[in-house]
Amino acid sequence: MYKHFFKRFFDFIIALIGFIVLSPIFIFVTIGLYFANQGKPFFFQKRPGKNEKIFSIIKFKTMNDKKDANGNLLSDAERLTPIGAFVRKTSLDEIPQLINVLKGDMAIIGPRPLLPQYLPLYSESQKRRHNVRPGITGWAQVNGRNAISWTKKFELDVWYVDHVSFSTDVKVFFTTFKKVFKSEGISQDGQATMEMFNGNN
Repeated sequence: MYKHFFKRFFDFIIALIGFIVLSPIFIFVTIGLYFANQGKPFFFQKRPGKNEKIFSIIKFKTMNDKKDANGNLLSDAERLTPIGAFVRKTSLDEIPQLINVLKGDMAIIGPRPLLPQYLPLYSESQKRRHNVRPGITGWAQVNGRNAISWTKKFELDVWYVDHVSFSTDVKVFFTTFKKVFKSEGISQDGQATMEMFNGNN
């Protein structure tokens, strides 16, 4: 009952209240990133959601679009702006995703939505992460976030799919605040976030 009805109801209410409460921060960060990223405070990207349905995720844009002499984008670490680094460290870049939750694309708690090009690389077990709505935070995020391997991350995602419950979501919700406060697991060593998934890592 919780998984198929109450979870979506709670997601909507929490997202609505959260967006209203965080609206001053939302406006402040939007203005700061507008100037840091040449008028582009938001980042839109296609991601697979529940049942692999593609949607556009909304995030604050923490990296600029600077390119090298050959016209190629610089590395993530080189394009990460000072305010972008702060927004990412404090996880404020996730605030716009409350809009995705209100629309029904995402949940508050669930496997993080990844890139569409990863879809053909998943094993049959890993594909099951798409049996539920993707989340702003999730079981993998409170158990390592970007500091763990892709294999471990997917194992945690599938575990969550098999154990969706009100108590699990409450645990993830409050543990997320602890992780954000401590700034744990934001990136892998040598990466601004995490290396790309290639099907083997």
